[in-house]
Amino acid sequence: MRTPLIAGNWKMHLSLAEARALAAAVAGVAAACPDREVMIAPPYTALAAVREVAGERLILAGQNVCWEEKGAFTGEISPLMLRELGCRMVIVGHSERRHIFHEDNRMINRRLRGALRQGLIPILCIGETLAERDSAKTMEVLDQQVREGLDQVSLSDPARLVIAYEPVWAIGTGKTAGTDQAQEAHVFVRRLLAALYEKNIAAGIRILYGGSVNPANVDELMAQADIDGALVGGASLSAESFERVIRFA
Repeated sequence: MRTPLIAGNWKMHLSLAEARALAAAVAGVAAACPDREVMIAPPYTALAAVREVAGERLILAGQNVCWEEKGAFTGEISPLMLRELGCRMVIVGHSERRHIFHEDNRMINRRLRGALRQGLIPILCIGETLAERDSAKTMEVLDQQVREGLDQVSLSDPARLVIAYEPVWAIGTGKTAGTDQAQEAHVFVRRLLAALYEKNIAAGIRILYGGSVNPANVDELMAQADIDGALVGGASLSAESFERVIRFA
């Protein structure tokens, strides 16, 4: 059985006071929902403040991570720094990192391996653009992103890795992949993981859906057999809307 994971990515939003208040509210919801896990990825500047109110059930995560423990990497944050701040997970390869900051699969792979070396659970984000979907290249893109993102990564415990399928054309646009589209992509990714690792390992890896997840569509998405959770953007910035997503039926 794969424990559902609802992950909120706060991106570059919220003041310290706002982040602390929202985290406190989300922590209360997480404590009341023991059959699922809840994660938030605040801005780095808010991690220390959020940690004070997170409680034991709310998982903290970084929004990105460097592959090195320390060094001359201006603007980066190391996995050791994230762990010191109480993080257990970290997002790598988010579409905004890929398409705005031009991080390629090789760099994303280095970040992912650096996180794993220091005991962080990486959430590897993958997904196609609208042009790629319209050109029937979705599965080709996912195949390349997964294979290159997991290059040189051995895995004996499926709990040490999370995949997030987030079609780029659905992020922040209000458009959501249809449930059939989302399920099809998740099945493809799970079969690919089975080819890379043992079948039982692939069966235990959680694959999240991301892309305009909100209270109106979360129930239908979470009803799909291979959708194990959600990576939530805008809807995670409101305590009311994020609670509804966490409490999916």
